[in-house]
Amino acid sequence: MQKTFEHNNALISYSISGEGIPVVLLHGFGADATIWDAQKTFLQNYCRLIIPHWPGSGLSTFIDGENAVTAEGDTPATLEYYTDCIHALLQHENITSCIMLGHSMGGYITLNFAEKYSRLLKGFGLIHSSAFADSDEKKIHRQRSMVMMEQYGVYSFLKNTTPVLFGDKFRKEQPGKIMELVEQGNIFTVTALQQYYTAMMNRPDRTHVLRNSEVPVLFVIGKEDVAAPMSDVLQQVHLPKIAYIHVLETIGHMGMWEAPDELNGFMLEFIKGII
Repeated sequence: MQKTFEHNNALISYSISGEGIPVVLLHGFGADATIWDAQKTFLQNYCRLIIPHWPGSGLSTFIDGENAVTAEGDTPATLEYYTDCIHALLQHENITSCIMLGHSMGGYITLNFAEKYSRLLKGFGLIHSSAFADSDEKKIHRQRSMVMMEQYGVYSFLKNTTPVLFGDKFRKEQPGKIMELVEQGNIFTVTALQQYYTAMMNRPDRTHVLRNSEVPVLFVIGKEDVAAPMSDVLQQVHLPKIAYIHVLETIGHMGMWEAPDELNGFMLEFIKGII
Protein backbone atom coordinates (compact mmCIF):
# COMPACT_ATOMS: atom_id res chain seq x y z
CA MET A 1 0.00 0.00 0.00
CA GLN A 2 1.33 3.43 -0.96
CA LYS A 3 0.76 6.11 1.67
CA THR A 4 1.78 9.70 2.37
CA PHE A 5 2.19 12.05 5.31
CA GLU A 6 3.30 15.66 5.61
CA HIS A 7 6.59 16.54 7.26
CA ASN A 8 8.10 20.04 7.32
CA ASN A 9 6.03 21.19 4.33
CA ALA A 10 7.00 18.15 2.26
CA LEU A 11 4.67 15.32 1.30
CA ILE A 12 6.54 12.09 2.12
CA SER A 13 5.53 9.00 0.21
CA TYR A 14 6.19 5.49 1.50
CA SER A 15 4.97 1.95 1.00
CA ILE A 16 3.86 -0.34 3.79
CA SER A 17 3.16 -4.03 3.35
CA GLY A 18 3.16 -7.31 5.24
CA GLU A 19 2.65 -8.06 8.91
CA GLY A 20 4.87 -8.73 11.90
CA ILE A 21 7.94 -6.93 13.20
CA PRO A 22 8.35 -3.49 11.53
CA VAL A 23 11.37 -3.30 9.21
CA VAL A 24 12.34 0.02 7.64
CA LEU A 25 14.42 0.05 4.43
CA LEU A 26 16.21 3.32 3.60
CA HIS A 27 17.45 3.90 0.06
CA GLY A 28 20.61 5.72 -0.94
CA PHE A 29 21.71 8.59 -3.16
CA GLY A 30 20.58 8.65 -6.80
CA ALA A 31 17.80 6.13 -6.22
CA ASP A 32 14.35 5.96 -4.66
CA ALA A 33 12.32 3.41 -2.73
CA THR A 34 11.86 1.22 -5.82
CA ILE A 35 15.53 0.20 -5.57
CA TRP A 36 14.25 -2.22 -2.89
CA ASP A 37 11.53 -3.84 -5.07
CA ALA A 38 13.14 -7.31 -5.02
CA GLN A 39 13.50 -7.12 -1.24
CA LYS A 40 9.95 -5.84 -0.84
CA THR A 41 8.50 -8.75 -2.83
CA PHE A 42 10.40 -11.23 -0.66
CA LEU A 43 10.47 -9.71 2.83
CA GLN A 44 6.84 -8.60 3.02
CA ASN A 45 6.01 -12.26 3.61
CA TYR A 46 7.94 -12.18 6.89
CA CYS A 47 7.57 -8.69 8.39
CA ARG A 48 5.80 -5.34 8.26
CA LEU A 49 7.88 -3.53 5.68
CA ILE A 50 8.08 0.28 5.51
CA ILE A 51 10.00 1.84 2.59
CA PRO A 52 10.03 5.64 2.22
CA HIS A 53 11.15 7.93 -0.58
CA TRP A 54 13.37 10.72 0.73
CA PRO A 55 12.10 14.28 0.20
CA GLY A 56 13.01 15.09 -3.39
CA SER A 57 13.18 11.38 -4.37
CA GLY A 58 10.61 9.20 -6.07
CA LEU A 59 7.06 10.15 -5.11
CA SER A 60 8.05 12.46 -2.24
CA THR A 61 7.98 16.18 -2.91
CA PHE A 62 11.12 18.30 -2.99
CA ILE A 63 11.31 21.31 -0.69
CA ASP A 64 14.14 23.82 -0.96
CA GLY A 65 16.25 23.94 2.18
CA GLU A 66 15.15 27.42 3.19
CA ASN A 67 11.52 26.30 3.31
CA ALA A 68 12.07 23.09 5.26
CA VAL A 69 13.99 24.11 8.37
CA THR A 70 13.05 22.05 11.41
CA ALA A 71 12.50 23.39 14.90
CA GLU A 72 16.10 22.40 15.66
CA GLY A 73 17.37 24.37 12.67
CA ASP A 74 18.13 21.32 10.52
CA THR A 75 17.70 21.56 6.74
CA PRO A 76 17.63 18.95 3.94
CA ALA A 77 21.38 19.53 3.66
CA THR A 78 21.86 17.65 6.96
CA LEU A 79 21.45 13.98 7.83
CA GLU A 80 19.56 15.10 10.93
CA TYR A 81 16.74 16.34 8.71
CA TYR A 82 16.23 12.90 7.13
CA THR A 83 16.65 11.18 10.49
CA ASP A 84 13.81 13.21 11.95
CA CYS A 85 11.75 12.55 8.84
CA ILE A 86 11.95 8.81 9.58
CA HIS A 87 11.20 9.41 13.25
CA ALA A 88 8.09 11.36 12.22
CA LEU A 89 7.08 8.52 9.90
CA LEU A 90 7.34 5.97 12.71
CA GLN A 91 5.25 8.22 14.95
CA HIS A 92 2.70 8.61 12.16
CA GLU A 93 2.40 4.82 11.93
CA ASN A 94 2.43 4.37 15.73
CA ILE A 95 5.57 2.23 15.52
CA THR A 96 7.46 2.13 18.81
CA SER A 97 10.26 -0.25 17.78
CA CYS A 98 11.65 -1.55 14.51
CA ILE A 99 14.61 -2.91 12.58
CA MET A 100 16.24 -0.35 10.27
CA LEU A 101 18.38 -1.27 7.27
CA GLY A 102 20.01 1.46 5.19
CA HIS A 103 21.81 1.40 1.88
CA SER A 104 24.68 3.83 1.31
CA MET A 105 23.30 7.29 2.30
CA GLY A 106 20.44 5.41 3.94
CA GLY A 107 23.05 3.68 6.09
CA TYR A 108 24.47 7.03 7.19
CA ILE A 109 20.96 8.08 8.21
CA THR A 110 20.45 4.75 9.99
CA LEU A 111 23.56 5.40 12.09
CA ASN A 112 22.34 8.89 12.90
CA PHE A 113 18.98 7.42 13.89
CA ALA A 114 20.69 4.80 16.07
CA GLU A 115 22.60 7.56 17.82
CA LYS A 116 19.55 9.76 18.39
CA TYR A 117 16.72 7.24 18.83
CA SER A 118 18.44 4.03 19.93
CA ARG A 119 15.48 3.04 22.12
CA LEU A 120 13.36 2.59 18.99
CA LEU A 121 15.66 0.03 17.36
CA LYS A 122 15.71 -3.73 17.83
CA GLY A 123 18.56 -3.95 15.33
CA PHE A 124 20.00 -2.03 12.40
CA GLY A 125 22.08 -2.68 9.34
CA LEU A 126 24.51 -1.09 6.94
CA ILE A 127 24.00 -2.29 3.38
CA HIS A 128 27.04 -1.16 1.39
CA SER A 129 27.57 1.67 3.86
CA SER A 130 30.09 2.89 6.41
CA ALA A 131 30.33 4.59 9.79
CA PHE A 132 33.44 6.51 8.73
CA ALA A 133 33.18 10.21 7.89
CA ASP A 134 34.19 11.37 4.42
CA SER A 135 37.93 11.75 4.01
CA ASP A 136 39.25 15.11 2.83
CA GLU A 137 39.77 13.56 -0.60
CA LYS A 138 36.16 12.32 -0.71
CA LYS A 139 34.85 15.74 0.31
CA ILE A 140 36.77 17.37 -2.53
CA HIS A 141 35.33 14.76 -4.90
CA ARG A 142 31.79 15.52 -3.71
CA GLN A 143 32.34 19.26 -4.13
CA ARG A 144 33.54 18.72 -7.70
CA SER A 145 30.55 16.47 -8.35
CA MET A 146 28.15 19.19 -7.20
CA VAL A 147 29.74 21.55 -9.70
CA MET A 148 29.35 18.90 -12.42
CA MET A 149 25.66 18.54 -11.59
CA GLU A 150 25.24 22.29 -12.00
CA GLN A 151 27.16 22.44 -15.26
CA TYR A 152 25.95 19.33 -17.06
CA GLY A 153 22.65 18.43 -15.41
CA VAL A 154 21.36 15.43 -13.49
CA TYR A 155 21.12 12.98 -16.38
CA SER A 156 24.69 13.50 -17.57
CA PHE A 157 26.01 13.29 -14.02
CA LEU A 158 24.19 10.02 -13.23
CA LYS A 159 25.07 8.51 -16.62
CA ASN A 160 28.74 8.99 -15.81
CA THR A 161 28.72 8.05 -12.13
CA THR A 162 26.14 5.25 -11.80
CA PRO A 163 27.97 2.48 -13.74
CA VAL A 164 31.00 2.55 -11.41
CA LEU A 165 28.72 1.62 -8.50
CA PHE A 166 28.30 -1.88 -9.95
CA GLY A 167 30.74 -4.76 -9.98
CA ASP A 168 32.64 -5.55 -13.17
CA LYS A 169 30.55 -8.66 -13.99
CA PHE A 170 27.23 -6.84 -13.71
CA ARG A 171 28.50 -3.87 -15.75
CA LYS A 172 29.47 -6.18 -18.59
CA GLU A 173 26.36 -8.37 -18.50
CA GLN A 174 23.62 -5.90 -17.58
CA PRO A 175 24.32 -2.47 -19.16
CA GLY A 176 20.62 -2.05 -19.91
CA LYS A 177 19.74 -2.54 -16.25
CA ILE A 178 22.23 0.12 -15.24
CA MET A 179 20.76 2.55 -17.76
CA GLU A 180 17.33 1.80 -16.30
CA LEU A 181 18.58 3.14 -12.96
CA VAL A 182 20.04 6.22 -14.68
CA GLU A 183 16.72 6.91 -16.41
CA GLN A 184 14.85 6.57 -13.12
CA GLY A 185 17.19 9.11 -11.56
CA ASN A 186 16.51 11.69 -14.24
CA ILE A 187 13.56 12.98 -12.19
CA PHE A 188 15.89 14.44 -9.54
CA THR A 189 16.54 18.15 -9.41
CA VAL A 190 20.11 19.38 -9.19
CA THR A 191 19.32 21.07 -5.88
CA ALA A 192 17.99 17.86 -4.33
CA LEU A 193 21.13 15.91 -5.27
CA GLN A 194 23.33 18.72 -4.01
CA GLN A 195 21.49 18.71 -0.69
CA TYR A 196 22.03 14.96 -0.34
CA TYR A 197 25.73 15.35 -1.14
CA THR A 198 26.14 18.19 1.35
CA ALA A 199 24.45 16.12 4.05
CA MET A 200 26.75 13.17 3.38
CA MET A 201 29.86 15.29 3.07
CA ASN A 202 29.34 16.98 6.44
CA ARG A 203 28.48 13.89 8.48
CA PRO A 204 30.79 13.03 11.39
CA ASP A 205 32.46 9.72 12.10
CA ARG A 206 29.92 7.46 13.84
CA THR A 207 32.01 4.41 14.68
CA HIS A 208 31.08 5.10 18.31
CA VAL A 209 27.48 4.23 17.44
CA LEU A 210 28.62 0.76 16.40
CA ARG A 211 30.83 0.41 19.45
CA ASN A 212 28.04 1.40 21.85
CA SER A 213 25.24 -0.52 20.17
CA GLU A 214 23.21 -2.75 22.46
CA VAL A 215 21.37 -4.32 19.50
CA PRO A 216 22.59 -6.53 16.64
CA VAL A 217 24.13 -4.88 13.59
CA LEU A 218 24.11 -6.25 10.04
CA PHE A 219 26.95 -5.53 7.62
CA VAL A 220 26.60 -6.38 3.93
CA ILE A 221 29.78 -5.70 1.97
CA GLY A 222 30.46 -5.79 -1.76
CA LYS A 223 33.96 -7.03 -2.53
CA GLU A 224 34.12 -4.66 -5.53
CA ASP A 225 32.39 -1.73 -3.83
CA VAL A 226 34.18 1.55 -4.58
CA ALA A 227 31.74 3.75 -2.62
CA ALA A 228 31.90 1.79 0.66
CA PRO A 229 35.18 -0.11 0.23
CA MET A 230 35.48 -3.49 1.88
CA SER A 231 38.79 -2.41 3.43
CA ASP A 232 36.96 0.38 5.28
CA VAL A 233 33.96 -1.62 6.43
CA LEU A 234 36.08 -4.53 7.67
CA GLN A 235 37.66 -2.11 10.14
CA GLN A 236 34.20 -1.57 11.65
CA VAL A 237 32.60 -5.02 11.80
CA HIS A 238 34.28 -5.93 15.11
CA LEU A 239 32.90 -2.88 16.94
CA PRO A 240 29.33 -3.98 17.81
CA LYS A 241 28.73 -6.56 20.52
CA ILE A 242 26.67 -8.62 18.05
CA ALA A 243 27.40 -8.40 14.33
CA TYR A 244 26.15 -10.27 11.27
CA ILE A 245 28.77 -9.97 8.51
CA HIS A 246 28.33 -10.93 4.86
CA VAL A 247 30.68 -10.33 1.93
CA LEU A 248 29.32 -10.53 -1.62
CA GLU A 249 31.87 -11.73 -4.17
CA THR A 250 32.01 -9.94 -7.57
CA ILE A 251 29.48 -7.40 -6.27
CA GLY A 252 29.88 -3.63 -6.10
CA HIS A 253 27.73 -1.10 -4.28
CA MET A 254 24.31 -2.24 -5.49
CA GLY A 255 23.64 -5.67 -4.01
CA MET A 256 19.87 -5.06 -4.21
CA TRP A 257 20.15 -5.43 -7.98
CA GLU A 258 23.40 -7.32 -8.40
CA ALA A 259 22.64 -10.16 -5.96
CA PRO A 260 19.01 -9.80 -4.82
CA ASP A 261 18.49 -13.40 -3.73
CA GLU A 262 21.63 -13.46 -1.60
CA LEU A 263 20.82 -10.10 -0.04
CA ASN A 264 17.26 -11.19 0.68
CA GLY A 265 18.61 -14.22 2.50
CA PHE A 266 21.02 -12.13 4.59
CA MET A 267 18.25 -9.73 5.56
CA LEU A 268 15.82 -12.49 6.49
CA GLU A 269 18.44 -14.25 8.60
CA PHE A 270 19.06 -11.00 10.46
CA ILE A 271 15.35 -10.33 10.99
CA LYS A 272 14.68 -13.85 12.20
CA GLY A 273 17.62 -13.61 14.58
CA ILE A 274 15.93 -10.66 16.26
CA ILE A 275 12.33 -11.83 16.33
